Amino acid sequence: MLGSLLITLREGLEAALIIGIILAYLDRTGNRKGFKHVWVGTTLAVALSIAAGAAIYLIAGEMSGAAEEIFEGLAMFLAAGILTWMIFWMRKQAVNIKAHLHAQVQSALTSGSSLALVLLAFFIVIREGIETVLFLFAATRVAESPALFTAGGLLGLVMAVLLGWSIYKGSAHLNLRAFFNVTSIVLIVFAAGLLAHGMHELHETNVIPPIIEHLWDINHIVPEQSVLGRFLTALTGYNANPSLLEAVVYGVYLVAAFLLYFRPAGKRVTLGTTKGVTV
Repeated sequence: MLGSLLITLREGLEAALIIGIILAYLDRTGNRKGFKHVWVGTTLAVALSIAAGAAIYLIAGEMSGAAEEIFEGLAMFLAAGILTWMIFWMRKQAVNIKAHLHAQVQSALTSGSSLALVLLAFFIVIREGIETVLFLFAATRVAESPALFTAGGLLGLVMAVLLGWSIYKGSAHLNLRAFFNVTSIVLIVFAAGLLAHGMHELHETNVIPPIIEHLWDINHIVPEQSVLGRFLTALTGYNANPSLLEAVVYGVYLVAAFLLYFRPAGKRVTLGTTKGVTV
């Protein structure tokens, strides 16, 4: 549940904040008529994201045996890669994302094209939507409970929308630098788990041999099927008896990702201000 909540909260809040920056700029420049074009683009992107998610689940549902395991393993690798890219992209681009968005909106206004605003909102939201769909698909393969997983994802989306709207209206204050740092740390651990589980799926089909099948076995301490074990599996990729390659992939990724993430940055990371609220 926590894994799906964090994914949808993080992705949803990113989209909400960016849309909020666009709406605030339109409001401040006396172009509120552009709001409807932004919402049209947003609605289309959400609808397409849902359709893409349905298509992925349908394709996976038609597979069985080795084909299904290979598909799921590759999907986990892809999700981990995109998740990692998203984390570092936000860390780097947050420095000047507000100015960049303002320039894009002004360009659309100058051209007088309503389609430009529609497309701007569409591509912002569809990126977050497709990322969310892919992450959730990969995460369902290690979810502790389908019902809790779904509830967590929906709760995260609701929280993201409410929080984004509150920040836009100036009724809520949130240290977004701290928020993104904390969620990034958790999502890096989550991505490491996806990589390890992806490797496990490929072991099952003998596409990649494990070398050493069980490097250790601590099921007698924390069984994978226990409540704690299921929770740790879903959030951190816990495996009580990993193969050598699973353990190596997990450890190397975590060390490399954390070293890169916490290396000194050249500039302070900030999204700027929207209606006087630091975001």
